[in-house]
Amino acid sequence: MVLLAEVVATSREVSATRSRKAKTTAIAGLLGRLDAVEVRPATALLAGELPGGRAGVGWSTLAALRVAAAAEPALTIGDVDSAIGAVRLIKGSGSGQRRAESLTELLSRATAAEQEFLVRLFGGELRQGALEGVMIEAIAAAAEVRTDAVRRAFMLSGRLPATAEAALRGGEPALAEFRLEVGRPVRPMLASPAENLATALAEFDEVSVEYKLDGARIQVHRNGDDVHIYTRTLREITRNVPELVELVRGLNCQAVVLDGETLALDDAGRPRPFQETMGRFGAQNSRELLLHPYFFDCLHLDGEDLLDLPLRQRLDALGAVAPQHRIPATQSPSPERAAELFDEALDAGHEGVMVKALDSGYAAGRRGRSWRKVKPQHTLDLVVLAAEWGHGRRRGYLSNLHLGARDPDGGPPIMVGKTFKGLTDELLAWQTAEFQRRETHRDEWTVHVVPELVVEIELDGVQISPRYPGGVALRFARVLRYRPEKDAASADSIEAVRAMLPSG
Repeated sequence: MVLLAEVVATSREVSATRSRKAKTTAIAGLLGRLDAVEVRPATALLAGELPGGRAGVGWSTLAALRVAAAAEPALTIGDVDSAIGAVRLIKGSGSGQRRAESLTELLSRATAAEQEFLVRLFGGELRQGALEGVMIEAIAAAAEVRTDAVRRAFMLSGRLPATAEAALRGGEPALAEFRLEVGRPVRPMLASPAENLATALAEFDEVSVEYKLDGARIQVHRNGDDVHIYTRTLREITRNVPELVELVRGLNCQAVVLDGETLALDDAGRPRPFQETMGRFGAQNSRELLLHPYFFDCLHLDGEDLLDLPLRQRLDALGAVAPQHRIPATQSPSPERAAELFDEALDAGHEGVMVKALDSGYAAGRRGRSWRKVKPQHTLDLVVLAAEWGHGRRRGYLSNLHLGARDPDGGPPIMVGKTFKGLTDELLAWQTAEFQRRETHRDEWTVHVVPELVVEIELDGVQISPRYPGGVALRFARVLRYRPEKDAASADSIEAVRAMLPSG
């Protein structure tokens, strides 16, 4: 049996290097030493995730724990998996105290290094979605299979531990058993930003140009009367959106998987504030505000998987099953017609347009170049790393945000700038409370947080700067809004930020 100490050592080795190859080699080496029953929990631990998902433990509970460390490592991966499962099962009156007692018992068996790892694990501080790409390559290396086979299985299953187990148990034949399953969400395909409409159109032979709505991404699954609706992070919201469920049940099909957006509209048919749409996804929501769906892709229809078909054919399927709910779009437009659609989208209160290659397949879970998003201003989705206490009228509020871009090599987000602009009094109050709930540590001026909140930043551009680790800095950055439907793995990468540097 493999000890937790080996996972901790590997995690530290991965964190200490910027080399993607070194990260992959270290993780693959550990995966290759695991017993079959250890693969799932160990893969989760290496990815910085709790095996089995959240366990209901907050930072306040973790911060209050004071436990003497064990002198020698003895905890196995199986021990940790069982302990986490036991904590997750604790419910009801007095559950907070009982969870603390269970955590104390676990930590008392851990060395100082293992304690630090476990506390950060429960607190969510180790969770780095960007590490998924490295994990996929490491699984492929350990199992001696093609990386593309692992990547496809993961995108269809949405579960890295299950993908690793299949690869190490049965190689590519086992990975090929993963199929699109109606009712199980697929990681959504993502778009890359384009400099402007003309450059986006020039990249492809034939395109679909469609509205980029100021809404929330949804993925809809229907099999008979059984309907499931998921967010872009694959969180199920079916019970919170009955009007969407009823609409999908009324479509002329037996089984379907649709990708799209939903948003609330005002009386004039314009999008209501994004926060109102997202508010419908919460446990406590107002059913009075109706959501409207706009679908732009069809991944499955009546027994046929469409993922690998060209977008042109997927749009034909979408037109057959949900013509009245398609997003406004035009295929193979002239540059003049594309520009008109762009202006129409902006006039209707939306963000801009998407330009998509008609011959492209659906690259689930990937931010490819077959989909390009075009907006009238520069925006980036960045991760909040920390915030500084404000001065003057902002005294007592966490104000100046430290912003990070996603590291495509799986490291922690890379800081690229700060901003306190664009923050309303409401946002200041919200983030001051929220950041302290997610706090990892602080000094006199700054509260550092678990790097998981994504904020959309508007900026004039970027410039070369030695001030920040990424070698670039944001110019005239201001907060547009927080993006609660996105996680750190969905943030823009440091490469996307550097691509905004002036040429020449």
